[in-house]
Amino acid sequence: MESSNKSKYRNIAISGKYATGTTTLSKNLVKSLGWKHINVGDIQRKYDREHNINENMQGALSRPDDHEKEIDDMTKKILSIDSNLIYEAWLAGFMAKSIPDVLKVLLICSNEGVRIDRVVNRDRLSVDEAKKYIKQREEENLTKWKKLYGDYDFWDEKNFDVIIDTYSSGPMETLGKVLDKLNK
Repeated sequence: MESSNKSKYRNIAISGKYATGTTTLSKNLVKSLGWKHINVGDIQRKYDREHNINENMQGALSRPDDHEKEIDDMTKKILSIDSNLIYEAWLAGFMAKSIPDVLKVLLICSNEGVRIDRVVNRDRLSVDEAKKYIKQREEENLTKWKKLYGDYDFWDEKNFDVIIDTYSSGPMETLGKVLDKLNK
């Protein structure tokens, strides 16, 4: 069902580290609002497959700087122009920080064990593999982004309109919090 947008927000940018629930939230928002959804992770995974990069074992350091900047420039452009869009990317909120009519949502998971369990179940990995992949991807991504953009806290809560801990907030409660903020 296509939602009419009477909100001050045209788009939603959803950010969060690995296994915090961004895709679950995005899919639930699509069902609720009928908005278009872009998952930058899907774009990156397609790029990785085309370039023989193992998405679990490698992060942004395995991709050229130009590719990363193209994705980030695309993010800013799309969020500035489009409407009724759910845009999911680790840096979506950071890239949208100067776009006022984008609802910036940050998902965190305060329990590292839950994040590990999500990766184990989703990607069918051992606990040790999941721990390794989470650590490696996050470290590689931060290294790349700090090189490209400077020494920022890319998930500084002051840059977000909604911050939700998915350890204590289930999928439907998380959806409700975002919908409430969207409609205020």
